[in-house]
Amino acid sequence: MPIDAVEIENLLREGFPDAEITVQGDDGAHFAAMVIDESFRGKNRVQQQRAVYAALKGKMDGSNGELHALALTTKAPD
Repeated sequence: MPIDAVEIENLLREGFPDAEITVQGDDGAHFAAMVIDESFRGKNRVQQQRAVYAALKGKMDGSNGELHALALTTKAPD
């Protein structure tokens, strides 16, 4: 079952309720997301991205995942 940008954004908002989040993409498999959240302060890029993947609750897990590609930008607010 394809996933859409709204579902991705909702999952991210659950994990990062105070974040600035934008999600783009409409082909059901390939998306770009930007997550700007205070919780990323002091964390390296890998730690930030792992937190985002955890918030996606398995939607990117292996060949059975609904989400096949996510170009991800993460950072703490300026």
